[in-house]
Amino acid sequence: MKKFISYFVFCFIIFVCACSVLFNLNKPEKKETKKLTKVKVSEVAHTIFYAPQYVAIEKGFFKEEGLDIELILSNGADKVSAAVLSGDADIGFSGSEATIYVYNGGEKDYLKTFAQLTQKDGTFIVSREKIDNFKLDDLIDKKIIGGRAGGMPEMTLEYIIKSNNIDISKIEIDTSVAFAAMSGSFIGGNGDFVTLFEPTASEVEEQGYGYVVASLGELGGVVPYTSYSAKSSYIEKNKETIAAFTRAIQKGLDYVENHSDKEVAKVILNQFPDTSLKSIEKSVKNYRKIEAWPKSTSFTKESFDHLQDIMLDYGIIDKKVSYDKLIYVQK
Repeated sequence: MKKFISYFVFCFIIFVCACSVLFNLNKPEKKETKKLTKVKVSEVAHTIFYAPQYVAIEKGFFKEEGLDIELILSNGADKVSAAVLSGDADIGFSGSEATIYVYNGGEKDYLKTFAQLTQKDGTFIVSREKIDNFKLDDLIDKKIIGGRAGGMPEMTLEYIIKSNNIDISKIEIDTSVAFAAMSGSFIGGNGDFVTLFEPTASEVEEQGYGYVVASLGELGGVVPYTSYSAKSSYIEKNKETIAAFTRAIQKGLDYVENHSDKEVAKVILNQFPDTSLKSIEKSVKNYRKIEAWPKSTSFTKESFDHLQDIMLDYGIIDKKVSYDKLIYVQK
């Protein structure tokens, strides 16, 4: 009897061991979770104009590249530059003019642009009164809220006016209103016109406070309007992070290029919880119509020079800075 019990116990142990081996063989291997590199990005505004960036976030393109992105809203390119220079942000996202200001200011560890997201001005002129077949002449003897002095929207506005041989002294351009307060100021009764990004421009129109009559992007030409920059030292020490970030943005641009307005709107809806899907879709359509988004994150010397032509015309710089000095070309 004892022999039988011993034999039974022995067989049971063998059976348990065999089952254990088979279970472990069939058990799916745990994939090692790749540690993501944290990257803080200071963005100049939160607008549908930057749809490809939000697509890259919502579709997980940054995570695919091993990056964990934290967005920090810093209204104004000057505040974006300050955040990057102080180390509060790793990457700045604003107009490329910011890098020129920092360089001309004598900063040793100056900012370099490494990728663009938009290639045209993203603001629309909104009129208080309905104007059929709007012309820039309609701005004469009127007041327009133009944005911060020295900011790309306001500089582009003045460049366009003067390029069309209009006496700018006959137009009152209000540069005293902070970016975030422009729509509210206009709705409150200030000015005859205002320049606004989407979806704000369309929302003002839908609410009955004004009418979208023109696109500054359509009138202003191709420039590296909104781009990504970082301190020279950060780029030098984090070349792979910069490359991975750029690849993720390129995936975002490709997605927008190859998908419908509604598909893009659905992807980025989470980024604009207070805006309807219909409104976002309309905004995407408006930006696609003016070819606001480039096909590539890289941009030419010609477009960078055009940006500086606008700045020279405005009188905020007295000479151009070399493309090679401020643009980090990835290899």
